[in-house]
Amino acid sequence: MTFTENSTTEYNELIRAGYKYIEGTPLPQPISKPKFTLSELKAAVPSHCFERSLVTSFGHLALNLLILGSCFYAAYFLFELHSLPLLLTVPGYLAYWFVQGAYLMGLWVLAHECGHQAFSEIPIVNDIVGLTIHSALFTPYFSWQITHRRHHSNNGSCENDEVWVPASYSHAKEHWPEYLEDSPMYSLVNLIGMCVVGWMPGYLLFNMAGPKKNSGLPKSHFNPNASFFSPEERLSIVISDVGIFVALVTLTYFINTYGFFLVLKLHLMPYLSLNTWLVLITYLHHTHPFVPHYREGEWSWLRGALCTADRSFGAWIDSAVHHISDTHICHHIFSKMPFYHCQEATEAIKPILGDYYLMDKSSAIDAIWRSITNCKYVPDDGKVVFYQGSVKHKEI
Repeated sequence: MTFTENSTTEYNELIRAGYKYIEGTPLPQPISKPKFTLSELKAAVPSHCFERSLVTSFGHLALNLLILGSCFYAAYFLFELHSLPLLLTVPGYLAYWFVQGAYLMGLWVLAHECGHQAFSEIPIVNDIVGLTIHSALFTPYFSWQITHRRHHSNNGSCENDEVWVPASYSHAKEHWPEYLEDSPMYSLVNLIGMCVVGWMPGYLLFNMAGPKKNSGLPKSHFNPNASFFSPEERLSIVISDVGIFVALVTLTYFINTYGFFLVLKLHLMPYLSLNTWLVLITYLHHTHPFVPHYREGEWSWLRGALCTADRSFGAWIDSAVHHISDTHICHHIFSKMPFYHCQEATEAIKPILGDYYLMDKSSAIDAIWRSITNCKYVPDDGKVVFYQGSVKHKEI
């Protein structure tokens, strides 16, 4: 890692904020306030990138559903209708769960587009499509839409962000088992637990990884009286719950009709794969040792929107999940922009963003392990802070 002589002051500020360079990571973005404005970024993007096409969006939805249906039928045809050897059936199902989970993630992202009103210019169409898809994937559409909107409004804020909010040192020390924290097995167990239950029930039911301000208050996405919902929003929460209820009744019907184990192999395991994709992708959006977080007095919307990093999972995965990961910075700046324009828009704003643009080119496996082992808390003090590693060996 090298800094030029002109950046010595910036480097010293990074050190004071707790930044420590880790081999293989990109250099951190400057923690000084950006000199560019949102208007300048918007002016750099071709105007057609902001156009939302109902036809194009439905085309992507139809293709996504066609791929999901084809994979589903192929798995049923190959592994259930034909008696293939176990040596082929087991790896075949593992591959199916991986691939089907990725395309289910893509379907989830299209409902996410609806939640941002990026699917089309017709709000009622967006909400009907989003409610239908997210309910089928056991996500309470309006409930998530509300808290996700607040996440976009407060990204990078230690006090007010809605998800992947870093714990303070004092809170981490209170809840962290010091005798296990350096154990790779303990980190692996944490990673597996996060993947399996991090989304549901972890986040949706218990608001895990949510802000400390919700502690001790109702905080389930299924509860109309949760602390992060206003009285005016409660009816939409009930509608979301009805959607989930219909999905559960439908799932129960298929289990009773076709048997639990067939439904498990063809649908529930891919659904678990979707949850894993969802947790890992969003975790790697917002949990890095090189991305700052801000406290009251230093945080601003633009600084917060830049507190993320783009990541490519390879051309196939990027396409399957509709580029939610490799254009995430652009998405945080222009959340109503359709995903199919975000690659072009990202290239347009890169020259203006300069060092504020972060692309993590390390492998996903390396990045996940790096974040699990090095992103445990942020210092109690400081207006600009970076994730720290060992709680037990905190430097005084």
